[in-house]
Amino acid sequence: MSIALIIVLAVVVLVILYVIGIYNRLINLRNRFKNAFAQIDVQLKRRYDLIPNLVETAKSYMKYERSTLEAVTQARNQAAAAGQKAAANPADASAIKGLMGAEATLTGALGKLFALVENYPDLKANQTMLQLMEELTSTENKVSFARQAYNDAVMTYNISRETFPAVIVANLFAFAAAQLFEITAEQERQAPKVAFG
Repeated sequence: MSIALIIVLAVVVLVILYVIGIYNRLINLRNRFKNAFAQIDVQLKRRYDLIPNLVETAKSYMKYERSTLEAVTQARNQAAAAGQKAAANPADASAIKGLMGAEATLTGALGKLFALVENYPDLKANQTMLQLMEELTSTENKVSFARQAYNDAVMTYNISRETFPAVIVANLFAFAAAQLFEITAEQERQAPKVAFG
């Protein structure tokens, strides 16, 4: 009787240790994708900081394009607000989806601005504008790399939480699926074109 009790206790201890191991792995993977989102957030903030300077530089040349400049500013503000909400909880799928939508709108507004810049040779030749657009392009590339790292971390987390027996532990401790940072709009799939000449 005592040997059977020892075996049962040993099995229970092993099961508890196994569940703890799965739980700790899910925590580790969740923290990794949150950290990966923080890298996106850093680059998006840099992007948001560049946009007002870009708009101010363009204002003096593009007096008759006020609606486009206002649309860029409004889209930037909406994207920044969505970014703050997503940064507060990268595990919130609706916040990530909101950020993806706001980013698509901002990319579209920037695309219109860049198209209009082509009509203003003096603006295209402005050294400040050239520098800002080069920094924006560099930042877009960094956002793209950070997005890839985030999506890789999310994929690893989601696969781990959906496999058996981890799915039982994930459901027991409310580990929700994470949202990929996907490109939803076709215009966002294309990097803003910066061409002077």
